[in-house]
Amino acid sequence: MSDKPSVLFVCVHNAGRSQMAAAWLTHLAGDRIEVRSAGSDPGDDVNPAAVEAMREVGINISAEVPKRLTVDAVQESDVCVTMGCGDTCPVLPGKRYLDWRPADPAGLGVEAVRPIRDEIRVLVEDLIEQITYGTYT
Repeated sequence: MSDKPSVLFVCVHNAGRSQMAAAWLTHLAGDRIEVRSAGSDPGDDVNPAAVEAMREVGINISAEVPKRLTVDAVQESDVCVTMGCGDTCPVLPGKRYLDWRPADPAGLGVEAVRPIRDEIRVLVEDLIEQITYGTYT
């Protein structure tokens, strides 16, 4: 188990919002924060419009694969962020739970995904600030 803080991003398919959030956190925080993402019903692939939107800002998520949400993933995380899609994370003591509500990029083109990508970046920047100042638990 790592001493650094850990964040888990969850959405149903782990194919769009949670993948972009995880990529932003990794990109912006580097190795200061452990990052995970998962879904309750993982898709087969990451949303191609999300891949393209992230590529436009220099972040490559094309090799990412949707992963299934497990109790272990929640247990190993300090902060669990659901992405406004009705997912229910196992509720464990000592965890911080956040529910972000960016629009679902499923079925949208890259033009429509760009504002979602940018909204997620702002949310991640705020989360990094909270974690940095120790207010995440």
